[in-house]
Amino acid sequence: MRCLVIVKASKDSEAGVMPSQALLTEMGKFNEELVKAGVLLAAEGLHPSSKGARVKFSGGKRNVIDGPFAETKELVAGFWLWQVKSMEEAIEWVKRCPNPHLGESEIEIRQVFEAEDLGSELTPELHEQEERIRTQMGAKP
Repeated sequence: MRCLVIVKASKDSEAGVMPSQALLTEMGKFNEELVKAGVLLAAEGLHPSSKGARVKFSGGKRNVIDGPFAETKELVAGFWLWQVKSMEEAIEWVKRCPNPHLGESEIEIRQVFEAEDLGSELTPELHEQEERIRTQMGAKP
């Protein structure tokens, strides 16, 4: 199963405070372990929400809201995309992760939908389209 591992933002990450060299070193080692185990598919850090935007949908209308956004605890500072055997395996990997922020931090794990999860709504034509798009992207299904 694939899962998105979400590093929640902190006041420091939202203020644009960069991680220390020590933390970057620890995270680099952790990411190398993930790669060696065949778990890591992607890993990225995100700029603060002050550099972002949201698009609110209301029927046919689109409203753009510029950052920064309130509620730091609800924002994302970075993420990994992992290929694991189970949620339990993902949890065990997260437990081994260096603390991504000074003080308290939170990492959320969310399973990614796979084609078989979508049931009969994913018609053969839609499945073929999905496969074609993934092939064009060069991504793993």
